[in-house]
Amino acid sequence: MNYLLKTEPTVYSFADLEREKNTIWDGVTNPVAVKHLREMKAGERLVIYHTGEEKSAVGTASVVSVDASDVKNPQVKIKVGKVIGAPRTLAEIKAHMLFADSPLVRQGRLSVVPLSEAQYAWLVGE
Repeated sequence: MNYLLKTEPTVYSFADLEREKNTIWDGVTNPVAVKHLREMKAGERLVIYHTGEEKSAVGTASVVSVDASDVKNPQVKIKVGKVIGAPRTLAEIKAHMLFADSPLVRQGRLSVVPLSEAQYAWLVGE
């Protein structure tokens, strides 16, 4: 499985992840998003998406480990991947048929969104 992680770049940006190389992704409160964090497995691929004024997929990362011992606050260690050369904007995502039924479009406030292989590939330009 692949996932998209949303973050407000003024709080924690992809550039911050690049500088730190890895981080713990936690503090998510939406029950559906928390469920997705708990389900993550080491090695799964991630897309980092900036919310706020940017509203675009900007980089990749991968899951290093998952500590789901606290079911309400799982802690997922992630490591930086690469910058997406041509960031995909929310407008482009909404216009693409791959995302017609995606929670990314249907549940705009969901901060952890599962992605199909095809969705991941399109977002990162593969």
